[in-house]
Amino acid sequence: MAAKKPENLSFEEAMTELEGIVQAMEQGSLTLEQSLKQFERGVQLANASNEKLSSAEQKVSILMGNDPETPVTPMPNELD
Repeated sequence: MAAKKPENLSFEEAMTELEGIVQAMEQGSLTLEQSLKQFERGVQLANASNEKLSSAEQKVSILMGNDPETPVTPMPNELD
């Protein structure tokens, strides 16, 4: 089964896959060709994730009325 395109993954899915790539590369058991392929995939995942974060930041900014003085309220899971 072919891997999903990075832009079609959720942010969480992309981050999980990216973490797996980092772990595999840190172990040093990949060939040079495998490492390059994984590195390329990792860059694609990181770029897609960055775009998703930028989009989320823009939505939050719009919802808050673009007022820099508006306090940011932490999400419930961030209060722990």
